[in-house]
Amino acid sequence: METLIGEFITLCMMAFALGMDAFSVGLGMGLIRLRFKQIFYIGLTIGLFHIFMPLFGLWLGRFLSQQFGAIASYIGGLLLLILGGQMIVSSFKKDDEPFISPLGIGLLFFALSVSLDSFSVGLSLGIYGARTVLTIMLFGLFSMMLTWTGLLLGRRFQQWLGVYSEVLGGSILFAFGMKLLCPF
Repeated sequence: METLIGEFITLCMMAFALGMDAFSVGLGMGLIRLRFKQIFYIGLTIGLFHIFMPLFGLWLGRFLSQQFGAIASYIGGLLLLILGGQMIVSSFKKDDEPFISPLGIGLLFFALSVSLDSFSVGLSLGIYGARTVLTIMLFGLFSMMLTWTGLLLGRRFQQWLGVYSEVLGGSILFAFGMKLLCPF
C-alpha cells in the first residue's frame, strides 16, 4: 500500500511539473481578451493533449525520444515565438486579425506546443497497465486545471493592465519560445 501511495505522489508531482508549462503559457495567453467558453475549450484541449501525447510517446518508444525530442522543442519554440510576436504586433494594430489564435487550428498548435514535454516524458516512462492509465489521466487533469488557472489569472491581469496586457502576454509567450529554442 505504501508503494502505491508513494507512486501516486510521485506521479502527481510529475503531472504538476508538466502542467506548469501549460500554466505559464496559459497565463500569457489569458492576457488576450478571451471569453469563458474559449478558456474552457483551451483548458480541455490542452488536458486532452497531455493525455494523448505521453500515451503516443509510450507507444513510440525510447529510441525516437532522442531524435524527435530536439526537433519537437524547436517546433514548439518557433510556434510560441510566432504567437508571442503576433500578440505584440497586434497590440499596436487593433484592426488586424491574429495570425494564430487560440481557436480552431491555432488552438491545436497551441496545445501541441505546450504538451511536447509530456510526449518526451511518455517516451521515457516505459510503464504499462493500470499505472499508464493513472499517469496519463493525472497528466491530463493537472495540465487542464493549471491551464484554466493560468488563463483565468491572465484574464484578471488583462483587466488591470488594459492595453499593455497583450504586449505582456506576447512577451511571456515569446520568452517561452526562446527558452525552448535556446535552452542554456
